Amino acid sequence: MTNTPILILSGKGKTGRRVAEQLTNRGVPFRLASRSSEQRFDWYDDSTWSPTIAGADTAYLAPPVGPTGLAQAGRFIKQAANEGLRRVVLLSGRGVGSPGRDFAVYDGSLDLEHAVKASGADWTIVQPAWFAQGFSEDFLRYHVLAGEIRLSAGTGAEAWIDTNDVGDVMTEALLDERHTGQTYAISGPRTLTMTEATAEISAATGRQITYVDLEPQQHVAELLEQGLSEEDAEAVRDLFAVIRNHRSEYVSDGVQQVLGRQPRDFADWARETAGTGVW
Repeated sequence: MTNTPILILSGKGKTGRRVAEQLTNRGVPFRLASRSSEQRFDWYDDSTWSPTIAGADTAYLAPPVGPTGLAQAGRFIKQAANEGLRRVVLLSGRGVGSPGRDFAVYDGSLDLEHAVKASGADWTIVQPAWFAQGFSEDFLRYHVLAGEIRLSAGTGAEAWIDTNDVGDVMTEALLDERHTGQTYAISGPRTLTMTEATAEISAATGRQITYVDLEPQQHVAELLEQGLSEEDAEAVRDLFAVIRNHRSEYVSDGVQQVLGRQPRDFADWARETAGTGVW
């Protein structure tokens, strides 16, 4: 365990917030770094990198989405290790580097994993399934509120994971060096198609919510209308193509390996989330 404050990059994101909360509860000092934090950090402005790295021993790295952002994160970790970073825990994606699941959309994430391993710093890589909180804290929330989830996931299934479980795993990896050199794939306890996930949210909210399966190019067109860049829209389409092609229909046991307990079920998450009024 580090004796200096843990650096949390993208500390106001879905996982970074939860890691910060866990560290606070344990009395472990940490330092947030983002565009809006006291320590300003920008993946796309390398003049902010050295001041952020200064004095850091251990870091949690949640990289930006898209090929450009992932390439920047690879450059950052190389510089950070050269400037004294000793240990890093990386948020990656389930399926990255797995035989038989080699989708091109994962290439940037795989390159980043390789950069972390080659950096000279000690590392742990955590590869989560899709976050359940995508339906409540991300763009899919607005689909739920509109009563219609419009995506190009087809009839494929995903083992959706509660982001709180992700935060718990990340925190353990940061604080216990026994996880050094390990890659953990983590997921929820069962797979659900988008239709099944939508049905669980409908049951939790008491409202009828439907899933509309879009053709991939129609999905891109709608994302562009919503303001995404073409690169980001195509990246989202390609990520859902992994589900659409039935390549996520499996359960991973990383939560059990790290935490010694079962991950939370999607239905339990949906019921609790509905009670918060977010939908």
